[in-house]
Amino acid sequence: MVVLGVDPGSRLTGYGVIRQEGTFFTVLSCGVIRLHPRSSHAERIGQIYRELEAVITDYAPECVALETVFLSRNVQSALKLGQVRGAVIALAMNRNLLLHEYAPREVKSAVTGKGAASKEQVAFMVARMLALNPVPEPFDVTDALGIALCDLLRGGSREPFKSAGQSRKGGMSWSQFVGASPDMVIRLFQK
Repeated sequence: MVVLGVDPGSRLTGYGVIRQEGTFFTVLSCGVIRLHPRSSHAERIGQIYRELEAVITDYAPECVALETVFLSRNVQSALKLGQVRGAVIALAMNRNLLLHEYAPREVKSAVTGKGAASKEQVAFMVARMLALNPVPEPFDVTDALGIALCDLLRGGSREPFKSAGQSRKGGMSWSQFVGASPDMVIRLFQK
């Protein structure tokens, strides 16, 4: 299974492509789309669409995993983020890809075991789980990889993980994941 994780942003959009084969994860590509501050918002959305389309063409993911919108006090920022998410969703639908969305707390919980984990903790665990040295920067990249990992760890569209036991939200809890994949957890902490 190949998943493209996207951490949408109106200034920086992180992406990460991960292939899972059994209990092994391989990062195929990751990076950040840096948007020019003087570009119009429409131009930024176009750039995100084109660059992610190129990633999809190059790595042929079966699924796009996207972080849901969090509540924001700044209405303009929330609207812009929603438009960026809309572009990513449209791209996934235009390419006939599966689309899964995860709340930030769910991503953090899947990767670190704590829904309130810091960006540093997420980055550390993502790097550890994917054997990345050094840790990719900026956090937008590790967040995107974390979103892709969350999809793979939660089972996304894969039935074997779903049948192994589900949390109340439909994904696997950390303890269920450990029970279903002890060899992966052991490898993680042997590094």
